[in-house]
Amino acid sequence: MATKQTTQILKRLRSLMKDTTFVTEAIQAYIVPSGDAHQSEYLADSDQRRAFVSGFTGSAGTAVITETDACLWTDGRYFNQAEKQLDANWTLMKEGIPTTPTQGAWLAKTLPVGSKVGVDPRLFSKDQWTPLSKTLKSNGHILVPVERNIVDAIWDDKPPPPSHVIQPLGIEFTGKSWQDKVKDVIQEMDAKNCSLLLLTALDDIAWLLNLRGSDIQYNPVFFSWALVKTNGEIHLFVDPSKVTLSVRQHLNLEADVEMAELVSSQTNNNVLAILHPYEDVDGFLAAEIPQQPKKIWISDKSAVAFSNLVAEDILCSDVSPVVFMKAIKNPVEMAGMENAHIKDAAALCCFFAWLEKEVESQRVVTEISAADKLAGFRAEQADFVGLSFDTISSSGSNAAIIHYKPSSETDRPINDREIYLCDSGGQYKDGTTDVTRTVHFGCPTPFERQCFTRVLKGQMSLATCLFPSKIKGNVLDVLARKALWDVGLDYLHGTSHGVGHYLCVHEGPMGISWRVYPDDPGLSENMVLSNEPGFYQDGEFGIRIENLVKIVPAKPENNFKDRKFCTFENLTFVPIQQKMIIAEMLTKEEVAYIDQYHTQCRDKVAPLLQKMNKKEGLNWLMRETEPVG
Repeated sequence: MATKQTTQILKRLRSLMKDTTFVTEAIQAYIVPSGDAHQSEYLADSDQRRAFVSGFTGSAGTAVITETDACLWTDGRYFNQAEKQLDANWTLMKEGIPTTPTQGAWLAKTLPVGSKVGVDPRLFSKDQWTPLSKTLKSNGHILVPVERNIVDAIWDDKPPPPSHVIQPLGIEFTGKSWQDKVKDVIQEMDAKNCSLLLLTALDDIAWLLNLRGSDIQYNPVFFSWALVKTNGEIHLFVDPSKVTLSVRQHLNLEADVEMAELVSSQTNNNVLAILHPYEDVDGFLAAEIPQQPKKIWISDKSAVAFSNLVAEDILCSDVSPVVFMKAIKNPVEMAGMENAHIKDAAALCCFFAWLEKEVESQRVVTEISAADKLAGFRAEQADFVGLSFDTISSSGSNAAIIHYKPSSETDRPINDREIYLCDSGGQYKDGTTDVTRTVHFGCPTPFERQCFTRVLKGQMSLATCLFPSKIKGNVLDVLARKALWDVGLDYLHGTSHGVGHYLCVHEGPMGISWRVYPDDPGLSENMVLSNEPGFYQDGEFGIRIENLVKIVPAKPENNFKDRKFCTFENLTFVPIQQKMIIAEMLTKEEVAYIDQYHTQCRDKVAPLLQKMNKKEGLNWLMRETEPVG
């Protein structure tokens, strides 16, 4: 994991911070957030500004540069990675550690009174801007928008933005037409007394219009903006070169009309799609705002540059209604997720059968070659589109790096002396997968087995719990950690994240973590989440066991005050390696759960392996699912 030399980059950036021909007024600090103009977690190469300026390539982190300091804030998933990638110019600020100050507190204390802190308002959301501005103001500083991005100005070999074609996703996969989805959104707008809604999140737009793209690696989205009006119009702002004939037909557009304003030739109960060039959104929005009879809905998760166009008294900053709609999978989407996971499990059975044989034969398999082989097994499955994230193929000490990405500098062989952790996922037209398994091809140490068993106990505790509908995810987090806490162990990442339907592998607004998800609506039936406790011994090994689960109704003996209770059902059906389990540490109920889970693995995955004539994968599945007891 190479360290990038950033001395000259920081020198050039600091020079522009003081150059009044570039910035309106000199600034004493500049913030470089991770996200793009759509506040995406995963980025196109052309939006990797924080990685360019700091050298840190993790998916979460914020760089803050002053005239004398450069600091990088990131969370526990990336502490090890950041320590390896940051050069001596940088100070790592470990988020989640009680002694680590927030960015606002650090800036307030570090800067001389009267300082200006700059940030690109396209890359900073309103819910980031408001609290930081308040903190700085209370300490005699001011947060200012810097319209020209300073990083872009010094990034000499900045990649061009991606431009890949868009494809429609049929109703056999989506379960609902885009027109009906738009009508549902308009109902929510009416309830909020809004006549115009701006959508900026790429997965919101892709889900709403039943379209998929490939502008961001592993995420089937495309760069676009969308404006929904209660008169039934939805205005889509997108690069015209991406709009294929199939997309025009999907949106009921005339193929020979100029791109400047393609209008639906047919309507569905007054739902009308109108297309514009991507870059026209600002001017169009500015012209529309004065004409609106009701409020303007721009989520505070969107860029503050958009919110600043609207007076506070007519601005609705609530979370986009699409966020909640796409989190609740409809029956067709859920059936697709289930089917995608069976295909994915078959691929993983073939992979682990192959890998075990290769290691036993002492043939060289590295982290990278293993990841490539796994991708090949997935590609054999129907409706496979690609991976859902970079495969975390990690052996030995590399497995202790929570979000490790193997590279030519770090790639190491997989052997029978160390733990191998593989966190991977696929994108299929019918669903998105994310699964982690930790295995050992030799003799694991007693401590490794104890840690594995405690992680497994936590995973089972969460998987089997009953909880009131709408309860916040953070309330359940302790269930996954208790077995580790009992012996003074823990892990520095969340326990669970939402997952999209052939969309982003990390999907909000819900999740399970020690921290409260600020927009968590509560856990509800037909949500899909991960269940992934872990443990990481720095410099030695890492353990994580991850299944995706769906929320289903539960039927407890009682129903306190008519509250609806829910529980989880597994979507992932890949065996848990039994040699890593200390059976004596398990209760009878836990043993029964594992045996039942392994029976489900057989029942669901074996028929597909038989159909595909994957004998080695089938034999591995049958052997690994023998009863524990």
